Amino acid sequence: MIADVSVESEVPWRRLNPRMVWVDAGRAVASLVPGALAMLVTGTNSGFIFPALGVAITGLWLATENWLRWLTTRYRVTDEHIELRTGVFKRGHRVVRRDRIRSIDIAAKLRHRIAGLRQVVIGAGQQGSGESAVKLDAVSATEAQWLQDNLGSVEAVQAVQVVEAVEPETTEAASGGDDRELIGGLNWKWLGFHSFNLWGLLVAVGFLGALYRLSETVGLDVPGWALDMSDRLGLILTTVMLIGIVWLTGMIGMTALFIAEWWNFRLERVVTGPDSSLRTSQGLLTTRIINRDENRIRGVQLVEPLQWRWFGGTDTEVIGTGLTSGSVKQNSASQILPKTPYRFARRVAHRVLGYPAFSETLTAHPKAALRRRINRAIATTVVLTGLAWFLAYQEVIPAGWWPVTALLLAPALGFAVLSWRALGHARSGGYLVARSGPWFRTTVAIRDDAVIGLTVRQSLFQRRQGLVTLTATTAAGSGGYEILDAATEDVTALAADLLPELEVVEVGERP
Repeated sequence: MIADVSVESEVPWRRLNPRMVWVDAGRAVASLVPGALAMLVTGTNSGFIFPALGVAITGLWLATENWLRWLTTRYRVTDEHIELRTGVFKRGHRVVRRDRIRSIDIAAKLRHRIAGLRQVVIGAGQQGSGESAVKLDAVSATEAQWLQDNLGSVEAVQAVQVVEAVEPETTEAASGGDDRELIGGLNWKWLGFHSFNLWGLLVAVGFLGALYRLSETVGLDVPGWALDMSDRLGLILTTVMLIGIVWLTGMIGMTALFIAEWWNFRLERVVTGPDSSLRTSQGLLTTRIINRDENRIRGVQLVEPLQWRWFGGTDTEVIGTGLTSGSVKQNSASQILPKTPYRFARRVAHRVLGYPAFSETLTAHPKAALRRRINRAIATTVVLTGLAWFLAYQEVIPAGWWPVTALLLAPALGFAVLSWRALGHARSGGYLVARSGPWFRTTVAIRDDAVIGLTVRQSLFQRRQGLVTLTATTAAGSGGYEILDAATEDVTALAADLLPELEVVEVGERP
């Protein structure tokens, strides 16, 4: 809740830490270095001057903006509220009740770490109200820890606590007396799931493109070198070598990113008194500790991307209230594991849930769901083939191209079968399990008591085939989870079992 009035006026206002001014001054000076080097190495006529000048102007502008923000920002913490005043030309005054605080995120970029500063972001359920979080950029590490300890000591609903770049001694002191249970730790065999992917190729292309631009600036003739290499080794061997360089560069880049993000990864259950939380700690240059209150966890979902499904690669996320990607910069707060083998992800999910929900045999969906997908594949291929024929008739594309589009029918039918085989659902042990998705096969296990409503949809084509789509509405995660193209009688029985207080009306009847 946001108030518009000042409270406890006797509590003094605090400034942001003045060291941030010197940090921004250093960044401004650093932004001048590329331009100075360009003038020194290539002269004033180089095309590199203008990009370097843009970097310098941006650095100076950001430094000036942050200096003005430091001059005008004040904050204070009272027994019931946290207040923030900021703004140069348009002054703003926000008052947030402490019992509405849902998350306290502490982060530190490299420049913050060097200066002993921290960035504190205080979330109070602002996602639904359109308000931004209360952001203090930056305060000292001691002040940040004080804010976390004092704001967190209120009877507030804290869905996620994120601590980034906290010194080991601070972390150990803060967690003294906790009972910890290790659920999972880093296995270097997982590196393969992260090093060999399409993102690595994009990283390599971007990095090599920047190097090529830099080589042009300093006068290196890279195309000439490539042509000379082609003359000596042959076109095929040169092409293979260049592809290998791109692949190796991407693999090295993705490996470095994996090590930096997941170094010393641990997933633990931390019990403090009557409460418990799932804690992940990870990071090489920046230590990140995320605490998730288990009272707010409603389920787990396992996501198997198509390109990794054959190797068992799986992403594991918890479904909980207040767990959003907005509080964590690098990945979602709901993610509790890096990409791992499916068996390991399933074992961890069972320990989190306390029940082997993902070992249940799923109810297969009827053949009518397969026919529905086959019809879509055929219709899509016919439309694309007809469009290609029309373009060929209008001489927009060569006449011999349009029959090629008919060859899309084979992969489309394979995709339809793959999509149908991914469908399934079950209910056991107090959990509703649903699976769907051809590209990202997602299996969700959500607690029965987390389901607050059911929505049944049936299109005209579904009605003719005896199929319906059921959406289980929940206050956690994405807000709703679907069981696609299930048999009408299965959905009717499932709905009556999940919410027995509802009156189930057969399709075709009127209440």
